Amino acid sequence: MSISKITSRIGQHLSSLFLNGLLTILPIILTIALFNTSFKLITGWLQPLRRLTQCTCLNTIPYAEVILAIVAIFAIGAFIKIVILRPLVHAFEHILFRIPLVRPVYSGIKQLVAAFSFQNKVTFKQVVMVEFPRKNMYSIGFLTGELSENISPNKDEKFFNIFIPTTPNPTTGFLVILPETSIHPIDDITRQEAMTMVISGGIVQPERFMKNKL
Repeated sequence: MSISKITSRIGQHLSSLFLNGLLTILPIILTIALFNTSFKLITGWLQPLRRLTQCTCLNTIPYAEVILAIVAIFAIGAFIKIVILRPLVHAFEHILFRIPLVRPVYSGIKQLVAAFSFQNKVTFKQVVMVEFPRKNMYSIGFLTGELSENISPNKDEKFFNIFIPTTPNPTTGFLVILPETSIHPIDDITRQEAMTMVISGGIVQPERFMKNKL
């Protein structure tokens, strides 16, 4: 065997070892980097709370502002649950809705957060599959409601609004209006599982489906 072939095989073997090692640690590194970046971003937002904790006994606790924010969120959730703060929140929202420039921004963000929190079952009613962006090409979408007859292209047929999120950012997407016969409901996956598939580009699928293939 010539030296060039030996060198080539050694190079291929080293490349294979390097790629195996890289592909093994890359998900771990990216996960740590993502959480690290998110944590730095959150702590940056919580700088006012950090200055507050420095004046109390919490100044000895690392990242006390994060703990304080979590406690505050739980407290607000509890108060709203028992309807103590709800009237105040509604009053504050009423003020915001009276401000011309703030109203559309706040209203849009609130609806978007409510939609992607999946707590409001009315927003994303059902996971569906539709032919989009062309025939024989399918996309996962969410049925958001029935189209009003006043703007329906055909009064004799029901049409529905379908939101098709994009990958990997599901906060953007397409609104398509389709007849009922062109919509294929998917009852085997939840809305959370469908959104996970969209965000991951189809890489992450429900585990029960993967187990059935084994």
